Amino acid sequence: MFYGIPLTSRLLLGTAQYPSPAILGEAITASGAEVITVSLRREGAGGGAFRELLRDTGRRILPNTAGCHSVREAVTTAHMARELFATNWIKLEVIGHADTLQPDPFALVEAARILCSEGFAVFPYMTEDLILAERLVEAGCRVLMPWGAPIGSGQGLRNPEGLRSLRAHFPGIALVIDAGIGAPSQAAAAMEMGFDAVLLNTAVAKARDPVGMARAFGQAVAAGRLAHEAGLMLRRDMAVASTPVFGMAELA
Repeated sequence: MFYGIPLTSRLLLGTAQYPSPAILGEAITASGAEVITVSLRREGAGGGAFRELLRDTGRRILPNTAGCHSVREAVTTAHMARELFATNWIKLEVIGHADTLQPDPFALVEAARILCSEGFAVFPYMTEDLILAERLVEAGCRVLMPWGAPIGSGQGLRNPEGLRSLRAHFPGIALVIDAGIGAPSQAAAAMEMGFDAVLLNTAVAKARDPVGMARAFGQAVAAGRLAHEAGLMLRRDMAVASTPVFGMAELA
């Protein structure tokens, strides 16, 4: 549940870089995702045709501020998004490093505080830093979106221990792994750790078969969540026989 809105699917899907609008639409359907993200700055989302395509999918739209490098840019873009898509949901990105696309933590908190005070439901893209997470929650965020790895890298969960600590520290906050996921197995691993959802784009959009990959990610996210809820076995240092020795025949 995000900001009081219940969802069935735990996969959020980006809409950039697909070979064609038709394939994008098919991939969204195949993934089962109920939330799709769109960037005003990178997608040319001001175009009516593209907005109509997104609305026709029937999915909830999560606009984002991708490409913004300052508080002013991000806040202005969020206001534009609210008007264009008639939603107070915003995925907040304030980039601080051009090469790694790592967010600027100071500008991120400042922008989040402004937008939360203005009635936005903010989904901040962040690193797995606990102090940053605390500041964002204090600012009013009820969802946090830590990266698995740098955007578009496909490295998966680069700091699993840090992510586990974040999950343990914020049991009542929805946590979404955002960025760096390159394979369905990585998405399943995030869900097995107890994260609430996964957001990805490039791994599907740039696949040889985006529709098939979207379906694979949808199934992986569902399987990972089911495994988490069922209770994963503990990892052991030694072998433990799965076959009982009692009642076995004694051969002399």
